Amino acid sequence: MEDYLIVRSDAASLADLARFLTYGESVDKVLQTGRVGSLEERGPAVSALSRRDHRWVIVVSIVARRIVTFLRKPMELCGLVVEFFLNLLYLNGGGLIGLIRNLLTGKIVMPERGSSSYLSFIGHIDPRLDLHNFQSQSALRELEGKALMDLCIMASKLAYENANVIQDVVTNRWKMHFVEFYCCWNEYQKERSTQVFIMCDKQQNADIILISFRGTEPFDADDWCTDFDYSWYHIPQLGKIHMGFLEALGLGTRDQISTVQLSLQDPKSFSENRDKRNAYYAVRNKLRSLLKMHPNAKFIVTGHSLGGALAILFPAILLFHEETEIVERLLAVSTFGQPRVGDAQLERFMEAHVCHPVDKYFRVVYCNDLIPRIPYDDRMFLYKHFGVCRYYNSLFVEKEMKEEPDRNFFGVKYIIPLYLTAVWEIIKGLAMGYIFGSEYKETWVATFFTILGLMMPGISAHCTTNYVNCARLGKKSRF
Repeated sequence: MEDYLIVRSDAASLADLARFLTYGESVDKVLQTGRVGSLEERGPAVSALSRRDHRWVIVVSIVARRIVTFLRKPMELCGLVVEFFLNLLYLNGGGLIGLIRNLLTGKIVMPERGSSSYLSFIGHIDPRLDLHNFQSQSALRELEGKALMDLCIMASKLAYENANVIQDVVTNRWKMHFVEFYCCWNEYQKERSTQVFIMCDKQQNADIILISFRGTEPFDADDWCTDFDYSWYHIPQLGKIHMGFLEALGLGTRDQISTVQLSLQDPKSFSENRDKRNAYYAVRNKLRSLLKMHPNAKFIVTGHSLGGALAILFPAILLFHEETEIVERLLAVSTFGQPRVGDAQLERFMEAHVCHPVDKYFRVVYCNDLIPRIPYDDRMFLYKHFGVCRYYNSLFVEKEMKEEPDRNFFGVKYIIPLYLTAVWEIIKGLAMGYIFGSEYKETWVATFFTILGLMMPGISAHCTTNYVNCARLGKKSRF
């Protein structure tokens, strides 16, 4: 029987959740497991749920996902309105005065959704689109080079935009070669929600092929539900993998659990049309052809947030499929604000294949960013980080470590420090332009987003602006 654990956010009533939280009852209405028999026979990961100190995390996860699901349509509508209004301001001088002037003079410019000038909400938080002008762009070939890190975070940020914006920036601003943009099918969500693009540093004889997965969109309820999910599926050799991330790669659905195994073994059984294109196989096939076309090239996989999770799972599945010729040409996996993706078995597998003998996997974590601290890493929830963690504090001082500080910072003892840090982030954001120059002056949208950190500390720290600043302002710790 397949080995999996699904936290069911829609099956249990509030009474079931209350009984589960208080007495450990109604487990089958809260969880769906691939193991049979009594609770004790389902293994330590499931039986540990009988401990009172762990049940509340599952209940909070379910309640949060239900609230977000309930707000799906309002969030989507709000996102459309906010993005349209921000683009309206941007195209008419960047402010309300410019908009009124153009309106009175009959020169108003109306935004066209999907055009090369229509930016996402993320793009308005941080409108920087150009790569940083480091002293030597040849640093792209150096694994430790700041130019490489800057390229990765800018590509991760760019992945939030539409296809026309991405192509325009890669071609006209970065002077590189845009290859293809994908918007792929998620069978569980029943929509094309996985966004990824591929580019090369040159059209001919490329040295670098870059794959960038889109992260969590602020107004996308399904993305947030995926981030706060604790479900997993066990893949032989690899270990227990976050179910939502597998679904985002197009590898089956929890609604029909057998499709996960089938998708890993028989890709031909899945639709290859553009409307229901599978993200993993589409990207893998294109990468294979690009590596043949550019025999000297190596490839990089990157992403922010949810995109970072997909970025590290992509080579993991390549290794599972024994795609050794492809994996041998992996230069680096660089992720930013990435959540945990699997258990200790996955950690050991990836450490052996991607982190030795040379480190090729780097996780960048900024300060008290909430997302790298989920799903939980403790005796019950299984999830583990691996690879090299490049942790930056709020002053952009980098320290290389195994794990970011306070890896499970949910609890009473963290409340005061979290709120003090949130206040400091607001002050620092307002001062950035004066301290580091106009390039680092935050927009009013970014300031508003940072203020939200007072409502939920750790969320505003997740913003791509902080990660771009880490790449450009970061300095090594002396200690």
